[in-house]
Amino acid sequence: MNKILIANRGEIAVRIIRACKEMNIKTVAVYSEADKNALHTRLADEAICIGPAEPQKSYLNIKNIIEAAYITGADSIHPGFGFLSENAQFAKICEESNIKFIGPSSKVIDLLGNKSNSKELMKEAGVPVIPGSDGSVKGLKDAVVIAEKIGYPVMLKAAAGGGGKGIRIANNKDELETNYNIVKQEAKISFNDDEIYIEKFIKNPRHVEIQILADEHGNVVHLGERDCTIQRKHQKLIEETPSIVVDEKLRNKMGNAAVKAAKIAGYTSCGTVEFLVDSDKNFYFMEMNTRIQVEHPITEMRTGIDIVKEQIRIVAGEELKFKQKEIEFRGHSIECRINAENPNKNFMPSPGQIKEINLPGGNGIRVDTAIYNGYIIPPNYDSMIAKIIVFGNTRNEAIAKMKRALEELVIDGVDTNRDFLFSIIRNPNFIRGRYDTSFIEVEEFER
Repeated sequence: MNKILIANRGEIAVRIIRACKEMNIKTVAVYSEADKNALHTRLADEAICIGPAEPQKSYLNIKNIIEAAYITGADSIHPGFGFLSENAQFAKICEESNIKFIGPSSKVIDLLGNKSNSKELMKEAGVPVIPGSDGSVKGLKDAVVIAEKIGYPVMLKAAAGGGGKGIRIANNKDELETNYNIVKQEAKISFNDDEIYIEKFIKNPRHVEIQILADEHGNVVHLGERDCTIQRKHQKLIEETPSIVVDEKLRNKMGNAAVKAAKIAGYTSCGTVEFLVDSDKNFYFMEMNTRIQVEHPITEMRTGIDIVKEQIRIVAGEELKFKQKEIEFRGHSIECRINAENPNKNFMPSPGQIKEINLPGGNGIRVDTAIYNGYIIPPNYDSMIAKIIVFGNTRNEAIAKMKRALEELVIDGVDTNRDFLFSIIRNPNFIRGRYDTSFIEVEEFER
């Protein structure tokens, strides 16, 4: 592998470029017209424009990205997360173009990308799943029958969904009938696929995911869990590892289930198996993400394993250099997502020019970002502009470090959610670990 094109932007593009530099691999940055002065274009060995600001004409434009790879002589493409990272067609075109796609095969992405199909696969593997429809629902009448069979409340979810989009809760038949067409429309708009499925709504759960690595030689390991329970409208805000509700016994059970899921799917590369954990510590499979996750740094901090580098080594045909028993888990790590948005205006995005910036530092602090003083945040993309990651020997030490890091963070010129995150971190129930997925809605936070 000599040259990797990064089919993405922002902090994840910068993250991948840095890993490649340390591996002595040449990099190609692609950018839209809005990202001409973006940091990833400056750090890469080469940069090439792939279209206008609109994602559909640039970062989602498969033809332009493949042409950019040909023009620059890139032999591999790393999709990052979001955009085309879980697009089976894109992976297949890479395969047919003799370009290495740094991720699982197109067949596996297609298999696991449809949430209802992946759920059926997990059932076959004996992995616990949330009760629900057998595949996609065939219509509203079918949805009503299924909901009454498994019992309300239920969740209507886009079969091709992800990122918290295309999800509605129905507490009764009337709400089901109201939300059914809404979810189908949202699914069609967001994923160009209006298939939906139904599953039982688990009240007050924890959202816990398992990071796995799988090579092309049949070796699969897990790197422990991440607790992603602190969410707003199904969008993750704060993640931590280990989870305060997961003991060694449960960690082994969930880890083994995730490894089993990867093996039965014929999975390679890094991936994440997401579960819901109820108050009785029963866990249920939700979905498998076939890409690197936003929150991967906290796992890296706790294990010392560079997940991006492992992705690259795996697609190059290398075997994993470690067995499950050799993976060491130490300390505690927390991540906060810094978004350019105004919490006092219903979290309205806040694009614009950064006039002053000070990033936190010191022992146990990592900042993944692509912003800089004078950088203009475009209005065309996701509002996340940075991730603050901390590591401490204990959870309390990690929380103290995150408080300090958020206090040190200065981003002037645009609104951010910094103060909102700070109010969560210092909340007594968060500090005690007493929270579930309804935490943001239930608690009162300063904005």
